[in-house]
Amino acid sequence: MNSQVIALAQINPLLGDLPGNAKLIAQAAAKAYAQGAQLLLSPELSLTGYPPEDLLLRPAFIEAVECELSSLILELKKFPDLAVIVGHPKMTAAGLQNYASVIRNGAVIATYAKQELPNHEVFDEVRYFTPGNQACVFENAGICFGLILCEDAWHAGPAKQAHSAGAQVLLVLNASPFHLKKEALRIEVLRQQLAQTHMPLIYVNAVGGQDELVFDGGSFALNSQGEVVMAMPHFETGLGLVSLNAFAQLESGLITPPLSVQAQAYQALVLGVRDYVQKNHFLGVIIGLSGGVDSALVLAIAVDALGAEKVRAVMMPSRYTADISSIDAQEMAKTLHVQYDEIPISGPVNALEQALAEQFKGKEIDATEENIQARVRGTLLMALSNKTGRLVLTTGNKSEMAVGYCTLYGDMAGGFAVIKDIAKTLVYQLCAYRNSISPVIPERILTRAPSAELRPDQTDQDTLPSYEVLDGIVECYMEQNQSIAQMVAAGFDPQSVEQVTRLIKLNEYKRRQAPPGVRVTTRAFGRDWRYPITSQFRA
Repeated sequence: MNSQVIALAQINPLLGDLPGNAKLIAQAAAKAYAQGAQLLLSPELSLTGYPPEDLLLRPAFIEAVECELSSLILELKKFPDLAVIVGHPKMTAAGLQNYASVIRNGAVIATYAKQELPNHEVFDEVRYFTPGNQACVFENAGICFGLILCEDAWHAGPAKQAHSAGAQVLLVLNASPFHLKKEALRIEVLRQQLAQTHMPLIYVNAVGGQDELVFDGGSFALNSQGEVVMAMPHFETGLGLVSLNAFAQLESGLITPPLSVQAQAYQALVLGVRDYVQKNHFLGVIIGLSGGVDSALVLAIAVDALGAEKVRAVMMPSRYTADISSIDAQEMAKTLHVQYDEIPISGPVNALEQALAEQFKGKEIDATEENIQARVRGTLLMALSNKTGRLVLTTGNKSEMAVGYCTLYGDMAGGFAVIKDIAKTLVYQLCAYRNSISPVIPERILTRAPSAELRPDQTDQDTLPSYEVLDGIVECYMEQNQSIAQMVAAGFDPQSVEQVTRLIKLNEYKRRQAPPGVRVTTRAFGRDWRYPITSQFRA
């Protein structure tokens, strides 16, 4: 039995870019080999990116994966005696499987098919894959390693099976999407599994944004006592190293401190925006800047993600826009050095109101006129997007999306909804966090009452409960599946619970038409919220 160095490739694959992802793996192998590693781990489905979704139903995609894997195996021959583990889909006699291959000296020396296929939250692997049922244990430099994939580690069976088959160290390949506080949850769950076998555990995770999902990296290693002996940074690519001694015990390495909840959320949003814009080849972004807190946070995130030169802010004042809104918006744009334009909307709003005057004769002014203003702004932003090739970032938060405090084809118009999973109370926390790094959001934006400024003296709380109450109800009802009775029993005002849950149901049709956005909670509106539009049930 010999000691050895194990490398963890915390890479950011581009889904479907098979040559590009193979290059990332080969580059990681070159670095690992140069640093004396004998084993390199890459994330789950590292060759394709995760999740491939219905690409997996295309035979041409599976054939291309097989072809690229063959080329990668030849490329890895450049690194003698370095074992490299690659994740990829594989068509087998059992069907399509979520697979991992252990490659050494130009040959596949071991394979593993994922056994536990997640079919909850954002996952639907049962739709695509057939589960495996066999352990994978292979020898490398005198030590026997057991190999499992992601969801397998959340169940007792696969690790026990590998241990019974002779594994001394457990390797876990992951493409584990981020949500707040997930780092602590992962470690706690894996400690529980480790307690069953007492095997040291090495966990590698992907990093990067993929549509709504963000993968946060944070790869780590636990010794046989369940102690963290190595931890890589979150939201960054990199190569981590951990050493096994001659007794198959992990030695202490570099440990990156955990992040605060606010830092987690902010960095997830920055990474999600950066990868969505860059991976989809947009030239930059455009933001409708209102002088309010939501658009201020989105602007700060965009600049941190892309750089000021890729961000354009557009202020579109109406007759109801307060002077301080324009002043604060302009001040923030100047502080962040972004292009700033003002396009007054009074002219086009008046023209539309005049065009509709005959149709609206005898009817009271209501939200219709407010929505015309929002839709003029949406039209202007989309026109600028068409002309410049820049993506419009919308600025609605989760609280607003929940109760429909947003306008279809107005402030919902755009390509990426940055903070659609950020409750209003968390918006303020993230602004404070960003200002603690460097003050970029004017203080007045954070202290004045939030308002859509679509009618005189309007504030959000004219028609909604306080955001503390609203966000609490949304979290309990939407994220935790609590009933109306449970929330009332927990102390929420019955009238507020009735109002908020009714609005959540009524506005499902709006959310179906909203752009995608970064998921940071355990349940976001989008891929893991699948409620019918037409339904009479609410309890």
